[in-house]
Amino acid sequence: MVLESIKSYKDLMEMEYGDLKTLAQELREYIIETVAEKGGHLAPNLGVIELTIALLRVYDPRLDRIIWDVGHQSYPYKILTDRKDAFKSLRTCGGISGFPRMCESEYDCWGTGHASTSISAALGMAVSRDIKGENYKVVAVIGDGALTGGLAFEGLNNAGSSNSELLVILNDNEMSISENVGAIPKYLTEIITNPLYRKIKDEVWDVTGKLEVMAKPLRTMARKFQESIKNLIVPGMLFEELGFSYFGPIDGHNIKELERILDDIKDIKQPKILHIATHKGKGYKFAEDDAPKFHGIGAFDPETGEKTSTVKKKTYTEVFGEAMLEFAEKDDKLVAITAAMLLGTGLYKFSQKYPRRCFDVGIAEEHAVVFSAALANSGLNTVIAIYSTFLQRAFDQIIHDVALQKIPLTFAIDRAGIVGSDGPTHNGVFDLSYLRMIPNLVVAAPKDEDELRSLLHTALSWQESPFAIRYTRSYGTGITKYAEIRNLPPGTWEKISEGDDAVILACGSMVDISERALNQLKKDFSCELVNCRYIKPLDDKMLSELLSRFNRVITVEENTVLGGFGAAILEYAAKNKFNNKDILNIGITDEFVEHGSRDVILEKLMLDVNGVATQIKKFMKGN
Repeated sequence: MVLESIKSYKDLMEMEYGDLKTLAQELREYIIETVAEKGGHLAPNLGVIELTIALLRVYDPRLDRIIWDVGHQSYPYKILTDRKDAFKSLRTCGGISGFPRMCESEYDCWGTGHASTSISAALGMAVSRDIKGENYKVVAVIGDGALTGGLAFEGLNNAGSSNSELLVILNDNEMSISENVGAIPKYLTEIITNPLYRKIKDEVWDVTGKLEVMAKPLRTMARKFQESIKNLIVPGMLFEELGFSYFGPIDGHNIKELERILDDIKDIKQPKILHIATHKGKGYKFAEDDAPKFHGIGAFDPETGEKTSTVKKKTYTEVFGEAMLEFAEKDDKLVAITAAMLLGTGLYKFSQKYPRRCFDVGIAEEHAVVFSAALANSGLNTVIAIYSTFLQRAFDQIIHDVALQKIPLTFAIDRAGIVGSDGPTHNGVFDLSYLRMIPNLVVAAPKDEDELRSLLHTALSWQESPFAIRYTRSYGTGITKYAEIRNLPPGTWEKISEGDDAVILACGSMVDISERALNQLKKDFSCELVNCRYIKPLDDKMLSELLSRFNRVITVEENTVLGGFGAAILEYAAKNKFNNKDILNIGITDEFVEHGSRDVILEKLMLDVNGVATQIKKFMKGN
């Protein structure tokens, strides 16, 4: 086994190309085996194995800076940079992360998890190097999907005019998670498929490379010749106009060719882009045939490619997607928008049935919100489905373009709370806090599948202001037959059970958790439980009555306690002079939550049934 013999990335330098090809295959097998057991991002990692090997033969990651945009494709890099054995602990609590993290390894020079940041970070490192007179190379690897993000173009614009030496490798596989959309991927495809340009480029480069002593000066002349014909053959030459020297496209699965061109352009003292063409899921038929499914996947059988989960419950994502289809049949003005997450947000079936009413705008959350707001303001019942942690990117647009103008846009916020194995870059634990502060915005969280459906119905009927519904990545409570859709007016709560000793105010996923925790404590305490489905506005009438009756109040939420639902209760109590109340806020403390399975992380945070019961018991005993 070639992989077993690798002790350090430096061992790659001593290997023949035949052994490197074997290594690439063994890396694929190791990654497939591990992801099949642990879950993770499979297809994007299988597509960059040859690139990773070539990079580590040309650059020294202990000295040079290699940045992986998004980080979905960093597994081969982790394995070859001294984490081969640790890779077996991928995405588990206490194990290695599924993304690059500076605190994990000296070889991870920049932490990533959200798309389109690599070029800006690379430029910062390059400028710092130049100011300090240091000597290292900077490489950013970015996919064509991440290139749809506006931040990537802000970085390109600044880097191209800076004249700082750095290399951007554009990994073009025509996919982000779902199939790429928009003008940029189309432009890149035109470059890749232009036979005249490829023929001239290949022949000139091959001939000059065979001339040994004169190779470099001849290639310099050839490069200038290439530049002179590019504008005649390749449409637009966007990157050249931005100030980059453009190279490629070349085969991203040919280690020898990759290494050769990386070495040839390494010392060019200006911004440069190397365009490579790869195949997402390379080497594993199931991932090649269905890259979106294998972009991020739970445990699966590597022999069949099928998931091994036996859970019968539906996820909240699935319930949302079904409800959108159901409502769309009766409402021809219902439209849906997502940012490169048709599958992840449950909108894929909607997009197939109603292609003219579903819009995937690519990795462009700020644009997605403004685009959606304009649709809603123009008379369409508009739902934008987006992950909680990604919606953070559009914070200004939510305030300025939506809430300020009181546009009736519905936000379906998936992955709220603890996401689990993807870790701190993906845990949606801040949305109640950053949304609650915004005027004119209704914020809700369903306790179960039925309430999600009714809240979505309510949101689509609510035309006074924007409406946000946040729900977790988890399975629902297991409802097998949905109740009739109800209208749930903003600012209305629901009493779940009566009690005398204290009141528990729970929202979203924590309603079910709190109810089960109370069942453990019912012999010792009599607590009233309230489903606080609206975080904003609060149910002032019910809250006032509860604070008048109870001296002990417990709030439970799957969100940071800083500025979250519990903070809203504290603010209300202080403002309305409910003095001397003993209030406990149960939620996520002031920290970034690490990766691990959702169940394990909730247990560590004491937000599982036993943890919530323990905190309530201590509180009731005066501790």
